[in-house]
Amino acid sequence: MDRSNWTSPLVGFILLGLSAHSRLEKTFFVLILLMYLVTLLGNEVLILVTILDFRLHKPMYFFLRNLSFLDICYTTSSVPLILDSFLTPRKTIPFSACAVQMFLSFAMAATECVPLGMMAFDHHMAICNPLRYSEVMSKAAYVPMAASSWAAGSTTVMMQTSLAMQLPFCGDNVINHFTCEILAALKLAYADISINIISMVVANVVFLDIPVLFIFFSYVFIIATILKIPSAEGRKKTFSTCSAHRTAVVIFYRTILFMYGKSKSKDPLGADKQDFADKLTSLFYGVVTPVLNPIIYSLSNKEAKAAVRNLVTRKRFTQ
Repeated sequence: MDRSNWTSPLVGFILLGLSAHSRLEKTFFVLILLMYLVTLLGNEVLILVTILDFRLHKPMYFFLRNLSFLDICYTTSSVPLILDSFLTPRKTIPFSACAVQMFLSFAMAATECVPLGMMAFDHHMAICNPLRYSEVMSKAAYVPMAASSWAAGSTTVMMQTSLAMQLPFCGDNVINHFTCEILAALKLAYADISINIISMVVANVVFLDIPVLFIFFSYVFIIATILKIPSAEGRKKTFSTCSAHRTAVVIFYRTILFMYGKSKSKDPLGADKQDFADKLTSLFYGVVTPVLNPIIYSLSNKEAKAAVRNLVTRKRFTQ
């Protein structure tokens, strides 16, 4: 049917989810529910530990607390909808609810890139300029840094969502995704979306490319400083302080690059497989990555590990 004949405005969207793979829905429901609960528990414990333990009242743990809160907000904005889609094939979501969900998940994802860059700068100052660390990374500096990332992310995504939701959506209302993912929704618009694409490219440069460059150059200076340390043990010990951050950065950006940097298949059967792979990758980014962050920082960081152990021990004694 010619799209020019579709004139009635949409009141909602249909989310396909894994309706084409119904046998997998129950399995994925259980797995994602368990990972979501672990995400909430792990990040809440990490936030609680960094607040209660005064030894962790440092800039790095402040940014880590922001990262954990972002992970909780991001998963909560999308996972309940994903779980519901497994129970309700071809789930219908109202237009307004789709806009809210799109804004929340997109805003959290955009904002999450910035704390990773700030944590790289924190490591850079601690290793390369230890004498100036307390002066540069004071509370008067790192709190506005975090606040600005939230403000910039929310403002930018509000503009992106408003531009997307103002487009005319007529007729085709099936989103081939678990959630109201903005790119999947834009494909349904009955209008020119070039302005939307350009604004998203600019946003990606600001929230993805610039933090990557920041992280890259921070580690260039960090490695150059570490190589000047005379003892191999000293170099290893210093470099290990960045291990948790490096792991989190690699997982985060490799998933992003895999999602948006791979080529699309032209074969119809291959396209179906590609859509399925895209959905699984989106699930990995939205569910697995937030699970891994508290585990990475708890296991790789001696201070955080000791603080968690003290919190658990304190709970046992109080009981």
